[in-house]
Amino acid sequence: MSSASPVINPALGIAPITVPTKSMGGSLRAVKIVMQRELIRFREDRIRIVTTLLQPLLYIFVTGTGLSVLTRNNSIVNLRTFIYPGALAMSVMFTAMFSAGSIVWDREFGFMREMLVAPVSRTAIVIGKGLGGTVVATFQAVIVLCVAGLAGVPYSPTLLIEILFEAALLAFALTAFGIVAAVRVTTFQGFMGMTQMLIMPLFFTSGAMFPLSKLPTWLAIITRINPLTYAIDPIRRAVFAHLLIPASVREIYAPGVTWDGWRVPTIVELVIIAAMGVVLLGIGILQFQKVE
Repeated sequence: MSSASPVINPALGIAPITVPTKSMGGSLRAVKIVMQRELIRFREDRIRIVTTLLQPLLYIFVTGTGLSVLTRNNSIVNLRTFIYPGALAMSVMFTAMFSAGSIVWDREFGFMREMLVAPVSRTAIVIGKGLGGTVVATFQAVIVLCVAGLAGVPYSPTLLIEILFEAALLAFALTAFGIVAAVRVTTFQGFMGMTQMLIMPLFFTSGAMFPLSKLPTWLAIITRINPLTYAIDPIRRAVFAHLLIPASVREIYAPGVTWDGWRVPTIVELVIIAAMGVVLLGIGILQFQKVE
């Protein structure tokens, strides 16, 4: 059976036009093509790779080394190691948001119009964008993992796999968040301004640059309701679990997230991030159905 239905043109001498019908196979191909396009765009944009890598490296090696002077005589933990999970998350954040912002870019230059009139579902387009952004941001995390040893993070295979999995979940959630933000924004400049306004407060109140214990009440409350906290904390827990340091020191630097005295398990934190990504992607799909 053919998957295409012919549309007969009444004008004599003109061959019938065949319009492919929407199907599951076609949607899967659309997801694959949109995802591949994001990967090709990332591969060809080498300046983007360097610029998104520069900021986390500055945090690790400049801020971390500079602050280590304050604790050089009374700490056995290098602050570069402490800052590393936050810097890794920062690299994933900006790469994921930039990938989601390609929706705005495509709309400005007319490519989005061509995708919208194609005989594929808009859901497939959004899923392709989400998966493409997730893979690109995860690859950026791999690049940051290559310098982990310079930050005092051991190159343990189990640790690297665990960090990579957690970074992939964060990439998925942030790409979905970026898609929700990008659907209704008309200019790329407006998208970048809005994401900067949203991402930086989330980053700095997530515990990326400070321990989560013994905080003022107001800051402790903010960190608990900040979803980014539940992505960075598992990475830091994994790093410090592989360091040869006393348990008392580990509790200072990686105390974990607590809810009224109950320490939230890592698996619960990861479920929160995964659920957030799924919900945001669903919202993005619903919003994309209304785009003209």
